[in-house]
Amino acid sequence: MQNRRFFLKRGIAGLLLSASLALSSPGHAAGKYDPGASDAEIKIGNTNPYSGPASAYSTIAKTFDAYFNKLNEEGGINGRKIKFISYDDGYSPPKSVEQVRKLVESDEVLLVFQPLGTANNIAIRKYMNGKKVPQLFVSSGAATFGDPKQFPWTMGWQPSYESEGIVYARWILEHLPNAKIGVLYQNDDFGKDVLKGLKIGLGDKTSTIVAALPYETSQPTVDSEVIKLKASGADAFINVATPKFAAQAIKKAYEIGWTPTQILSNVSDVVNDVLKPAGLEASTGILSTAYLKDSGDPQWADDPGMKDFYAFMDKYYPAGDKSSKSNAYAYTVAQTLVHVLKQCGDDLTRANVMKQAASMQQVTMPLFLSGMTMTTSETDYYPIKQLQMKKFDGTRWVHFGKVISSEDLQDTHKP
Repeated sequence: MQNRRFFLKRGIAGLLLSASLALSSPGHAAGKYDPGASDAEIKIGNTNPYSGPASAYSTIAKTFDAYFNKLNEEGGINGRKIKFISYDDGYSPPKSVEQVRKLVESDEVLLVFQPLGTANNIAIRKYMNGKKVPQLFVSSGAATFGDPKQFPWTMGWQPSYESEGIVYARWILEHLPNAKIGVLYQNDDFGKDVLKGLKIGLGDKTSTIVAALPYETSQPTVDSEVIKLKASGADAFINVATPKFAAQAIKKAYEIGWTPTQILSNVSDVVNDVLKPAGLEASTGILSTAYLKDSGDPQWADDPGMKDFYAFMDKYYPAGDKSSKSNAYAYTVAQTLVHVLKQCGDDLTRANVMKQAASMQQVTMPLFLSGMTMTTSETDYYPIKQLQMKKFDGTRWVHFGKVISSEDLQDTHKP
């Protein structure tokens, strides 16, 4: 009887020890979690315009969903499956606020990933930072989303509009030092940031800007602005417009016989949506910038990273357009988030998510142009600070010149 009690006690002790060891193993008690994360799952929230004036961008969120499905089939991130929750905000800032509150307070997501739109992200930023929930890799190039002192829980991803303006200025100074510059810009943060970057890049040569004309998105056309820019005597035209107005400006310049050196903002560098409607002849010779390989360009057909992207689209998002710049963008930023979450290991707290996002060191992605990398720090919330010039040859974009490095652009972003 005594022996039986002894072995019973040993058995219970053994079970308790086994349970203790199991709980202390990595991925269990060793894990640190905030709402939205557990041993089995990571909840990621998103808002996107599935309806409204910017609904074409809904393909970005659809690509995210497809990519996370692929990831889950492959075992998830460090053994945890992704639960992606995305709501329609109709591109309306008040609706964005409403949907983000739902994501944080009802769905209890770990973070909000790639909410789209400058005004929309500004509308939710104070709330996100007050709640200390990551507003990570926002879908906007506005410089205001790289301000860790005021908004430590908000980080951008793509090159800022200011960076774009700086690159254009430096190219002009090197290749067209005596140029007289005319600028058409959208009268919002997008247009103003590119113009600001242009002036930063020109430095003491800002007087070479002979005309800078804003336009409102409520206007039917920008024809009158283009006519005024020609009359200013400008021989370099920087077209800082969204697709509809960019195409109008290119077409109008051609119609009135104005033949300046044209530089087009990369938000409107889409051949099918902008350059073809404007006219391929009118568009030939236009300059712009890039940081991603063009998934619609046959020159990348044999590129390993592009082949993987095409295979992903075929299997997980067959209804999507493989040539779409938006889908290639979404694929790449989703890979960036996965990199950050993998780096988090078993510490899936919101603070560690931001710490890892702010600790990238020369991270590259398969669809980046050669030489492009991401580097961040606790004082640098601009992951991509590199661009390369390109020229439209009447059929496709041809990249040229050196990649402008992060060192070349340092200290230019001061909110």
